[in-house]
Amino acid sequence: MNNLLIHFFYVAAGGALGACGRFAIGLAMQSFGLRAFPFATLTVNILGSFFLGLLLAYAQQQPLSETTRLFLGVGLLGAFTTFSTFSVEVVALASGGELFKAALHVGLNVIICIAAVVAAMMLYSTTVK
Repeated sequence: MNNLLIHFFYVAAGGALGACGRFAIGLAMQSFGLRAFPFATLTVNILGSFFLGLLLAYAQQQPLSETTRLFLGVGLLGAFTTFSTFSVEVVALASGGELFKAALHVGLNVIICIAAVVAAMMLYSTTVK
């Protein structure tokens, strides 16, 4: 039971940092006046996918402790990326008649985020060898 509480602590600590990072990026995007398209969500999802890809590639080469995986992968990057916000934004755009923006948001998130994972894994594998 004590070990389980420690695991929850690592997830919570990472999650707090990840959520704050996502909030900061949202504020930065707003300060640049980027409100016509959900760039903040796209940005955090791409960055989160890239860094999760790096973590995955690292874990395939080196042992990764359970606490590190929980803190970085589940907590920090899990809270940093935001599928729920992405989903709400897509529905809001589509409901508002902006079908092209909704489709673009879906396409960019899916394609670029998957590409970011692949790029991170390839980058890691070429720098480690």
